[in-house]
Amino acid sequence: MAGLRSKLFAGDARLEACLVDNAKHVTLGDRGTHVSKIQFAVLMLESGVTIPGSELDGKLYGPRTANAILVYKTRRQIINKSYQNAPDNIVGIMTIRALDDEMVLSEIRDSTARIRT
Repeated sequence: MAGLRSKLFAGDARLEACLVDNAKHVTLGDRGTHVSKIQFAVLMLESGVTIPGSELDGKLYGPRTANAILVYKTRRQIINKSYQNAPDNIVGIMTIRALDDEMVLSEIRDSTARIRT
């Protein structure tokens, strides 16, 4: 399977690693630009979720970011059925793939809308 394709995620080494390596899941307490990208995506794609400025400014995968991911995964039923019965609040292989796929579609819609105006 190809790497990440969205403009937001493609080429980010940490997120590309998350796509292929279970040890690189994004979990509570992680910090960095890769977390900011996840926060941006989930805020764009999941209506009604909020993440406080302290987590956004700190690029922190804190409790509210984790909750936003849990909401995202629950609504889309992103569950690794080989060992889970319910979604969790981490960004692993399945979650980063879903976020990336949706961001690709969002980017296409945005570019199409700009062409029409």
